Amino acid sequence: MARDSRSVFVAMGARLAISRNELGLTQAAMAEAIGVSHRAYHSYEKGQRGLPVEALVALGDSFEIDIAWVLLGTKAIRAGHDFDALKRIETELDQHLTSEGIKIKSEKRGAIIARWYQSHVEGREVSDDDVHTWIELVRE
Repeated sequence: MARDSRSVFVAMGARLAISRNELGLTQAAMAEAIGVSHRAYHSYEKGQRGLPVEALVALGDSFEIDIAWVLLGTKAIRAGHDFDALKRIETELDQHLTSEGIKIKSEKRGAIIARWYQSHVEGREVSDDDVHTWIELVRE
């Protein structure tokens, strides 16, 4: 069954936000780096539109981001990343948000996942309190 474009764009936007947060860039800085307007970039992260091919190529060239991951969620953000850990973190966060009835924007979800994953990479244990704090910081 084919995925609808809205769900594809939302998922891509979330992965784009994860990438940007991992790099420590603002939306404006990322937009400039990949050659799009800040307004356009914002719409990509929100899942309102898909990224143009030129922006995807710039993303890969500038930051060594795995374009297959941005587009489809396959492989890893960058070579050497722990894709299984990232998927586990995403799943745990989504389950927590669903069970608590919490709704946050996809770019905010990406920021939380990026922090959690960074902690994993650095070998720091993430407590439930950490996750609750991150959610409260980005909550609408």
